[in-house]
Amino acid sequence: MSMHNDDGLSLLEKGKNGLLRVLFGKMGIVLLLLALQLVILFGIFFRFEQFLPHIYGGATVFTVIMVLYLINSDLDPTAKITWMVLIMLLPVFGGLLYLFTEKEWGHRAMKKRLKDSVALEQKELPQEQQTMDMLKQVDAGAANMCRYVSSTGYYPVYQNTAVTYFPLGEMKFDKLMQEMEAAKQYIYLEYFIIEEGHMWGKMLDVLVRKAAEGVDIRVLYDGTLEFTRLPKGYTQMLAELGIHAKVFSKVTPIVSTHYNYRDHRKIAVIDGHTAFTGGVNISDEYINWTHPYGHWKDTAVMLKGEAAQSFALMFLQMWNLDQKQEHLELPEIPQTNVTSTGFVMPYGESPLDDHKVGKRIYIDILNRAQNYVYIMTPYLIIDAEMENTLKYAAKRGIDVTMILPGIPDNPAAHSLARTHYKTLLDSGVKILEYTPGYVHAKVMVADDQEAVVGTINFDYRSLYHHFECAAYLNRVDAISEIKKDFLETATKCQTWNYEMLRADKWYIKAMGRLLKVIAPLM
Repeated sequence: MSMHNDDGLSLLEKGKNGLLRVLFGKMGIVLLLLALQLVILFGIFFRFEQFLPHIYGGATVFTVIMVLYLINSDLDPTAKITWMVLIMLLPVFGGLLYLFTEKEWGHRAMKKRLKDSVALEQKELPQEQQTMDMLKQVDAGAANMCRYVSSTGYYPVYQNTAVTYFPLGEMKFDKLMQEMEAAKQYIYLEYFIIEEGHMWGKMLDVLVRKAAEGVDIRVLYDGTLEFTRLPKGYTQMLAELGIHAKVFSKVTPIVSTHYNYRDHRKIAVIDGHTAFTGGVNISDEYINWTHPYGHWKDTAVMLKGEAAQSFALMFLQMWNLDQKQEHLELPEIPQTNVTSTGFVMPYGESPLDDHKVGKRIYIDILNRAQNYVYIMTPYLIIDAEMENTLKYAAKRGIDVTMILPGIPDNPAAHSLARTHYKTLLDSGVKILEYTPGYVHAKVMVADDQEAVVGTINFDYRSLYHHFECAAYLNRVDAISEIKKDFLETATKCQTWNYEMLRADKWYIKAMGRLLKVIAPLM
């Protein structure tokens, strides 16, 4: 039953799902497999004690085979080390976990549908050669990078798109509400997190009213929410209000092959001419309505013009990923007269291919930088390639400065981030922590000329395992605002040095070093 209050529309009673968060959180499958390991090992010991030498011999052979397989696999070197250590120490647990997280069981049909939809994208949104030629004239390196990205999916480069940067989640929320109020044809919302409260309640008020006016409302959220923030059947509650809703990759309790690939994207599209992306989910902490980790620093961008169409297509691609798609046709949009400078390329990241587009763009910008690269990220759990790229940029004289949270949301991830501090400081990378609270922004800006704002963290989950998205910006006016925001945020940060590292709490150091071996699984 829906209820109205000062926070807008609410469909749920307060205080639900707390226990389920504990039982079916991110570590649920790991704990299950560890328990299975213990049961199997103890069962073998007591039931087949006389055969233990043979069993140990079989485990040794299995371990050798798995290690040889991993050495010859396409995994990055850091992940190889993690899996070899796990399998050598815990053959049953390590082997099962490897098969669960790295193999594509249960995803092959999804992978084929994604590949088919990418082919359809090219027909819907062809690249204007004149735009690519103009980008090549002003920035050949960026043009080459965009050409690579276009070859991995189909993400055209656009002009005629105005970019607005929001340095706080509440600013994005206010503008999104205005744009939804003006919707005539459709509103597409795709978010990793949707939680009932003030933010979603106010949005629901608008969505229900717009649905009654005949506007096509579609909401897509990640399946983990059914165990953390929203109950099973919430899509039906929305359907009763005229809102079409889907859950991406539902998580089956205990075991699910869909567990590892999550939809971490944040996309809002209105009528095909306006799109939003960035770090801001739909939950009250993202707009500082609540303060679980101090002040919440997040960012977003709004695109008005041609580039919004790419986000509409990305949404439809995910919306239809659970079914065979014969065609992927965008709704017709009204003519928009947008005058703007620069170039915009929305792009997506998929764990179902080998391209790692989000990682490649970050590395490409770092390698091409001439003066500075400024980065905001909530997590720093990176492989050797990314770490070496950051170090190389700093060593060749580039001002590489990173802002991370001062109040973390995840102590384990925070301790792992600290393990990278010394080697980065040794190379000249500057590390800042935001003392008022938590940084959830995913921003990179370089040389007053290019920037990325999106959903992609500097961690394994974003760079390898999640569906992600972002907007690459080149020579647009908003880049000056992004740089200004970074420099203002830096004034509220603590700059880390060697003395602070030595004085860091012993248990944070110990936790980070212990967790380093399983960092690719974090």
